[in-house]
Amino acid sequence: MTLLTSEEHRPPESATADRPARATASARLAAAFRSALPALAGYVVVRLVGLVTLYVWARNVGERPGSLLTESDGRWYLGIAEHGYDAFERTQSNMAFFPLYPHLVGALEPLTPLGARNTALAVAAVGALAAAWGLFAVGEHVYDRRVGILLAVLWGALPHSIVQSMSYSEGIFTAFAAWSLYALLRANWITAGLLCLCAGLTRPTGSALVAAVGLAALIAVLKRRDGWRPWAALLLAPAGWVGYLAWVGWRTGRPDGWFHIQDAGWGTTFDLGVDTVRVGQRVLAHPSALAMYVVTLVVLVAVALFVISLIDRQPWQLLLYSGLVLATTLGAAGYYHAKARFLLPAFPLLLPVAVALARAGRARAITVLATLTILSAYFGGYVLMIWNRSP
Repeated sequence: MTLLTSEEHRPPESATADRPARATASARLAAAFRSALPALAGYVVVRLVGLVTLYVWARNVGERPGSLLTESDGRWYLGIAEHGYDAFERTQSNMAFFPLYPHLVGALEPLTPLGARNTALAVAAVGALAAAWGLFAVGEHVYDRRVGILLAVLWGALPHSIVQSMSYSEGIFTAFAAWSLYALLRANWITAGLLCLCAGLTRPTGSALVAAVGLAALIAVLKRRDGWRPWAALLLAPAGWVGYLAWVGWRTGRPDGWFHIQDAGWGTTFDLGVDTVRVGQRVLAHPSALAMYVVTLVVLVAVALFVISLIDRQPWQLLLYSGLVLATTLGAAGYYHAKARFLLPAFPLLLPVAVALARAGRARAITVLATLTILSAYFGGYVLMIWNRSP
């Protein structure tokens, strides 16, 4: 029998080199998860309160909670997931909706026993949870761990947070945006660019993230920092958003195809905020539905929080992103009742509130968050069962 030498016993050098790298990466991920666990747990508790409230309320009035959570825009996303995009003959073309979320649902649905509706809800829920983790990471990086936890929980307790549990794309878009901005703040250019590409394929407000990542990368290129990586981010960041608009332009036979669909089919144009101001004045001057008052309050508070964010000297990347989300949302004409929902991805606006709560002490913070959770739970049920339009 031939004895093996020590050299023959030794595994290949590449295998021994890969093992510590994999172990280190796994250890870092586990440590990051443990650090974020209070934020994720708090977020889940807040959203469960909202969902349980909706379930009990819906059952008491003879509604089906699952159907309520896939209403309005959710039906359009499910239609794309199951049947693809239409041929542009319809008055309201479904090409107005960006593709990543419905295509992800369509790709995963055959792999699960859930069916299209529940797969869409599951993907949205996972996306929202990833967003909460991303918010924690940004808050911890810019301020500290307590601010990160409060930022994630606050996001789950906003008036329109029920949308985060619906078959809508706000949750998954916010996840891409938060982690892209986190990578950007840490100069991880490739990650920031790839996540920005995904965000640009998810919602039209991806343009705000494209501007933030693109400008940061351009500055790094001009200052000759980090070698080729900022160049890669500069190319990756706009690819998703521009690519989808180009595809719609090709499908419709006109370069402004997506904007034409928004205007002709959905009644949405950009008028620098004239319509928003006009409708807001009408809401405040005449008796209106509760949803309209809440939207008006959210809009006014969002503007105030942006000013405070400027005063607090937030990182300019966060300011540019949230400022552009705010500007594109308020500057668009139409769908005034949905503007608070459209502002959900502008999470840096919540940082001043999270900082204030962190400084206020645990008892005060818990009191405020509990109150916001109760109000959010009621309002989520209201917009789905009493309000007669989309959230």
